[in-house]
Amino acid sequence: DVFIFDGFCGADPNYRMPITVVNQYAWQNLFVHQLFIRPTEEELLDHEPKFTVICAPGFNAIPEIDGTRSEAFVVLNFDQRIIIIGGTYYAGEIKKSVFTAMNYLLPELGICPMHCSSNIGSKGDSALFFGLSGTGKTTLSADPERQLIGDDEHGWSDNGVFNFEGGCYAKCIKLSKEYEPQIWNAIRFGSVLENVIIDDTERTVNFDCDKITENTRAAYPVDYIPNSVIPGVGGHPHTIIFLTADAFGVLPPIARLTSEQAMYHYLSGYTSKLAGTERGITEPEATFSTGFGEPFLPKFPIVYAELLKEKIEKHQTKVYLVNTGWTGGPYGVGKRMDLNYTRAMVRAALNGGFTGVEFIRHPVFNVAVPQSCPDVPNDVLNPKNTWADGMEYDRQAVKLAGLFNKNFAKFNGMPEKIKSAGPVAG
Repeated sequence: DVFIFDGFCGADPNYRMPITVVNQYAWQNLFVHQLFIRPTEEELLDHEPKFTVICAPGFNAIPEIDGTRSEAFVVLNFDQRIIIIGGTYYAGEIKKSVFTAMNYLLPELGICPMHCSSNIGSKGDSALFFGLSGTGKTTLSADPERQLIGDDEHGWSDNGVFNFEGGCYAKCIKLSKEYEPQIWNAIRFGSVLENVIIDDTERTVNFDCDKITENTRAAYPVDYIPNSVIPGVGGHPHTIIFLTADAFGVLPPIARLTSEQAMYHYLSGYTSKLAGTERGITEPEATFSTGFGEPFLPKFPIVYAELLKEKIEKHQTKVYLVNTGWTGGPYGVGKRMDLNYTRAMVRAALNGGFTGVEFIRHPVFNVAVPQSCPDVPNDVLNPKNTWADGMEYDRQAVKLAGLFNKNFAKFNGMPEKIKSAGPVAG
C-alpha cells in the first residue's frame, strides 16, 4: 500500500503551489497532512500538482554506485517537477525538499523566501524569526501575547508575509509545560512524535530522553496553537530577529543591527550545530549557513540577500541579533541563556522596550548593545561581565570574529559597506 496526500504549499492563494506527496508509511502521510495546507473538498476536485514528492524510506542508495555520501538521498528534478526521497525515515526531509523547490521558484516572482518563523501582535505588527534548527524559532514565535503565523518557512511578497505550511515542526527535547506551554499543549491527538521515547508500560512520553537523538520532533497543525492566524498571512514585518546559538558564549544576548550589518549576518548565518541535529555532531561546533538555511537555497546567496535588503529598507524594518546560546563561558563551562531573559529581550525588541535606551558598540562584534532591558539584569546584556576571566573572553571573542571574517571572504565582490559591517578580528 501507498498513502497519498494532495494539498498546497503557501497560504497566500496568489503564490501557493499545489503538491502531491506519495508515502510508503501511513505515519508520514499523517505528517504531511498536518504540516502542509489541507485543501477543501472543492479544491480537491481540480487539484493538479505542480510538484510531486515520492517518499520511499526503505529504498537505500548505494554510495559506491550512486555517488551519494550515504544511503540517504533527496533528489529534485525541476524539469519533471518531481522529488524523490529515500534511505531516511526522517519526515523533515519531505517539508525541506518542498521548501527548496519554493526557494528556487519564488525569487523569479520578486518574493523573498525565508527560513524563519513569524507572528503578529495586537496592532498588526508582524515579526520574523530567522535561525537554524535549535536556535529557538518555534519556541520564541509561539508567544501567548501574539498570534502565530507559522514556525519555519515563509515568503515576503508585495502584500506582506505568508506561511508556506499549515503546521509546525517543533524540537521537543527537554520540552516542559513551564517553559513552552503552547507547544506542550499542542501535542495531542493528531500530532506526530518523531524520535521520542515512549514508556511501553505506562504509555507516557519522556521528552528528556535523548536515547535515539536530541533531534526529537513534534508535528501538529498550526491551529493547535491558540490564537494562531488562519490563513497564515500577515502584513509587512516591523521587526526581524536573527537567532543564533553561540557555543563560544561571547556574542551579546541581543544587539541592534544596521541594514548593512543585517546583510552581513544574513549572509553569514552563524550559529552552532547542536548535538543530535545532524549526523555525527556530538557537541556544539561553530557553523555558517547562508540565509540561516544554505542547504535549501539553490540560487546564489546574493539573490536572496538583495531581495531581503530591498524589503527591509522599503518597509523600514528593525533588525536585531539575538543569542540563545551560551553565557558565562563557552559550551562545557557556561550555561544556556535563560529562556525567560531571551523572551524578555525579544518582547522589548517587538514592543518598543528599547526606546530611549542607550546602546554601546561592541568593540569586537561591531554591533549596538543595549545597556538595559526590562526584566533582564544589566550584567547579562554585556557577555564579558558574565565570564570569570575577562581576558579569556576577549581571546574567544577575537577567535570567533576571525571565523566570521574567514567565512565571509568567500563572498566575492561584496560592497565595502557590507564587508566592513562585520566583526573586528584584531
